[in-house]
Amino acid sequence: MRANRWTDDFLDGFRQRGDPLADETVKALFQGGQVETANVLLKQLIRNDQLVPDELPEMLREYLLRTEQLPTWADPATVRHGEALFGRYGPQAVVSLFCGALPASYAAAHGVQVIHLTARLATDPFRRIMETAQMLIDVLAPDGLAPGGSGIRSAQKVRLMHAAVRHLILESGQWNPEWGYPINQEDLAGTLVDFSYAVIMGLEKLGCTLSREEQNAYLHCWKVVGHLMGLETAVLPEDIEDCAALAEVVQRRHFRASLEGQEMTRALIQMAEHVTPGNLFDGMAASLIRHILGEEIADMLKVPAADWTRYLIGPLAMLGRASDELGDNSRVVARLAEVFGRKLVEGMVWMNRGAGRPPFRIPSKLRESWNVQGR
Repeated sequence: MRANRWTDDFLDGFRQRGDPLADETVKALFQGGQVETANVLLKQLIRNDQLVPDELPEMLREYLLRTEQLPTWADPATVRHGEALFGRYGPQAVVSLFCGALPASYAAAHGVQVIHLTARLATDPFRRIMETAQMLIDVLAPDGLAPGGSGIRSAQKVRLMHAAVRHLILESGQWNPEWGYPINQEDLAGTLVDFSYAVIMGLEKLGCTLSREEQNAYLHCWKVVGHLMGLETAVLPEDIEDCAALAEVVQRRHFRASLEGQEMTRALIQMAEHVTPGNLFDGMAASLIRHILGEEIADMLKVPAADWTRYLIGPLAMLGRASDELGDNSRVVARLAEVFGRKLVEGMVWMNRGAGRPPFRIPSKLRESWNVQGR
C-alpha cells in the first residue's frame, strides 16, 4: 500500500495559492481603468453559459486561446469511456451530484464561505445550482471535451468566474485570511474530489455497478476539467485510490458544521422539491443525502431526518412496484434514484432560468438514452 502523499504541510501550501493566469487577466481588467470591459465580462459570466469569443475584448480572447488546450496526458479513448459511463447512468449521476457531491462541498466550513459572501445562493438559490448541473452535462456529454467542445468553454467560463469572485471578495474587505486564499488550490482539489470520487461513491450507493476501469475513466474526465480550470498538476489525483485518500484528508481537515453550509443545503433540498413535479418526491432529496453521505455529515448540515417508509411507498405505488420491492431496500433505492434523477433533469429542462438566460441544454443523444422529456 502506497504512502498517502496528501499531508497537512503539503496542502497548507496550496491553501494560499490561487490561479495566476486567470487572476492576472481579471486584475488587469479591473485595475486598468477598463470599467466598461469589466462590466462586459461580469455580464457575460452571469448571463451566458458559454463564453463567445467574438463578443469579448482582446484580452479575454487571448485568455480563451491560452486556456483551451487539453493537457498532453489527456487520453481521448479514456475520456470517451468516462462519457459512456455518464451516458448510461446520467440521471443517477445528477442525483449523486444533488444528494452527495454538492452537500459534501457545503460541509467544508472554510471553502463554503466564498459562496456565502457572493450572496448568489441567498439571492437566487436555484440559479447557481442550475449552472453547476449544466456544467456537468456540458463536460460529460459526447465530445464535450473534444476541441471546441461545450465542456471546454464551460470550464473556461467557470475558471474566469472564480478569478472574478476572488478579486471582488478580496477587494470587499470581508474575507477572513484564516479561511485561506479564496477558491484556493486545495479547495479546487476538494471540488474535483466532489465531482469525481463523491459522485462515483454516490452512484454505488444508488445501486449502480462500476468497474475500477470505469471509475478511473470518470476521474480522468474530471482531471482534464481540473486542468482546464487552473488546478496545478501537483494537486491532481493520480487515480481513484489517490483520489479516495485526498477525499479522506479533506474531510478530516475541513468538514465542520457551519450556518453557511446549512443554508446552502436547505436551498439545495428546496430546489430539488421545486423542480420535481407535484408532491410525490417531497423529502426524497433529504433522505438520499442521508443515504449517500451518512448520518454524521447529514447532521452536520442539518438535513431533515429520513423517513423511508413515508417517502418510498407513494412513488413506488405510482410505479406499480411497491408490493415486490419494498422488502429489498437496495432495489428500492436503485429504482427510485433512476426515476427521481430523470424527474430532476426534466424539471430543470422545463424550469425558467430567468430573463435573458438560455434554457437548460441536454444533447439529443443523452435525452434519448435517459428517456428525458421536455422542450
